[in-house]
Amino acid sequence: MPNVDYSALAASYDVEAARAAFPIKTLSVTPAGEGHKVLSFGIPSYNAAKDMDHCISSILEGSKCASDIEIIIVNDGSKDETGAKADEWEARYPGIVRVVHQENGGHGMAVRAGLREARGTYYKVVDSDDWLDADALATMLQLLRGFEERDLRVDLFISNYVYEKVHEGTHTTISYRMALPRKKVFTWGDIGRFRPDQNLLMHSLCYRTDVLRAHDLPMPPHTFYVDNIYAYVPLPNCETLYYADIDLYRYFIGREGQSVNEEIMVGRLDQQFRITRIMMQAYHLYEDVPQERLRSYMMGYFTMMMAICSVFTKLSDKPGIEDELADLWAELKAYDEKMYRKARHGVIGIGTNLPGKLGEKTTIGMYHLASKIFKFN
Repeated sequence: MPNVDYSALAASYDVEAARAAFPIKTLSVTPAGEGHKVLSFGIPSYNAAKDMDHCISSILEGSKCASDIEIIIVNDGSKDETGAKADEWEARYPGIVRVVHQENGGHGMAVRAGLREARGTYYKVVDSDDWLDADALATMLQLLRGFEERDLRVDLFISNYVYEKVHEGTHTTISYRMALPRKKVFTWGDIGRFRPDQNLLMHSLCYRTDVLRAHDLPMPPHTFYVDNIYAYVPLPNCETLYYADIDLYRYFIGREGQSVNEEIMVGRLDQQFRITRIMMQAYHLYEDVPQERLRSYMMGYFTMMMAICSVFTKLSDKPGIEDELADLWAELKAYDEKMYRKARHGVIGIGTNLPGKLGEKTTIGMYHLASKIFKFN
């Protein structure tokens, strides 16, 4: 393990230094035949001892412990029994479960470590406190195996996810039925319009491993919300897609200290700014992304990120935070004026940056209403 100054990396969001510290070495995906893996699951795990069994069991159940899947548990410097429990799982399921132990680098570094070790044609991230639906996973594996049997290249497999508010006993499914074609391989030119609650998040995505490795992932260490980078930066490199209308991923909401908790998000606003800057600098969307419908979708996603920064600035009482937001908008305008105009002067940009105290109350009220409707935190 290289000697890395994590605090300096996190403060500067030095992506190149992070890549050097946690490289994604190019492992050959095992060829079809003996030992071939169609799907690798990366499970970033930090102090996950009480949650990880449910997560791992759900994958083993849905896959029926098939030999063509693998589960890579990344113990990201945990201080509890995560490492020991991970080793027990590996001992019980050799050839299916593998463990990576590393110094703590944060969620993004754990995602990269799983990708580095993955031997499957496809790679899917499942956070240790979430789980997969068994029947939906069985369907997914049947489809992925079918792609390989027919030598059909699919760069991105998309499925639905479910917000599981266990403490409330409620479930909210995010599906893409009106936005994406079904039962066929398609390209970005075939997609429809996405509602604001329909962004493609990490939970809904399963990439071909070689797509992620070929272009790298600019994940900063010790930073929350890197799943937005994972769900945004690789998209232009995906040429063929498939959408399965299955409720696969179960996203647990309600854990104490969870990153999507409103109070936590306000306290981590600097990290939200950091992630948004990385996404900003990933593309000049109107120059770098030729597919019109993909460009429109990505512009909508990026606008949402800027809106989140604007809303949580209004919720924060940190001194000088409004100046930091103004700097972020100024950086965007200097970086790409067309992206700035779309983000700042569209309906969402105007609605989340209303002036004055009344405007602030209106913006916050709109946010809380959206939170109740879409149940995203």
